[in-house]
Formats: sequence, C-alpha cells, structure tokens
Amino acid sequence: MSDAETRTHSALHVLKGAAQKVLGTNLTASVYVSGERGRLTVQALRKPTPEELGTVEQEANAVVREGAEVLEFEMEKEEAEKHFGDEIYDMFPVRKEFTMLRIVRIPDWNVNCCREKHVENTSQIGEIRLEGTRFRNNKRLLEISFRLLT
Repeated sequence: MSDAETRTHSALHVLKGAAQKVLGTNLTASVYVSGERGRLTVQALRKPTPEELGTVEQEANAVVREGAEVLEFEMEKEEAEKHFGDEIYDMFPVRKEFTMLRIVRIPDWNVNCCREKHVENTSQIGEIRLEGTRFRNNKRLLEISFRLLT
C-alpha cells in the first residue's frame, strides 16, 4: 500500500466516525481506495441534506487537525466483542476460525476490525474534501466519495 493509500484508508475511519456522529450511520457496507481518493459506503435510512454533508466534512477535518492518535493492536475475538460490541465488524463477516482480531481505534471516534496499514496520527492524513454522494434508497446505502488535499 502506498503512502497516499495509507492516508486515504485512514481517512475512511475518520470519515466513518463523522458520518456516525452527524448522520447516525453505523455499519459500513464497502470501502474503496485509489491513491488520494476514496469512497465510504454506509447503511443509511435517507439521503443527507447538503448541510449535514458539510457538517460531516467539518467534523472529519476537526479530527484530522486535532492530530488524534490512531491505535492498532491485536485482541482476542471474544474479548474484542465484549469490549467493543459487534459493530467492529460492520457488514464484513469475520470467519469463525479467526480467534485474534486486528483492531484500529481512534479514541472517542472510531473502532473497527481492519487489516490495512494506518497512519500513526490523524494529522498525517491531510484535509478531507467530500466530492459527492449517492444514496441508493432501494438498498439503504449512502456512498460518500472524497479526496485528500495535500
């Protein structure tokens, strides 16, 4: 994974936290990363307003400017579920034979199982700029496309 893709993938976690806070979304359906561009697809009940999307972008960039620590660690699956609940999985199933999970956590913002590489500090991500959204009402999915400004 390139440096740009590491930053963009880390931005997905920041953006997910902002979407949860502002829009009340919880589960990620898919992610996409290509260089400094990405797309986060989350379950959503409705299409957000332009004002809400502006707030998502503002909240995400506030966490970037804050320079929050990005923690990566392994945890026993059973212990992780007790501590963080099952939303660490999103819509990505973890095979039953896995007993250890790799967790990425931005304290007080986002926690997920994740096998990708991440930045150590959110200030390394760069500014997040939302580029567009697509709400698929029949599937209740919201796609949020973004790019990083360096």
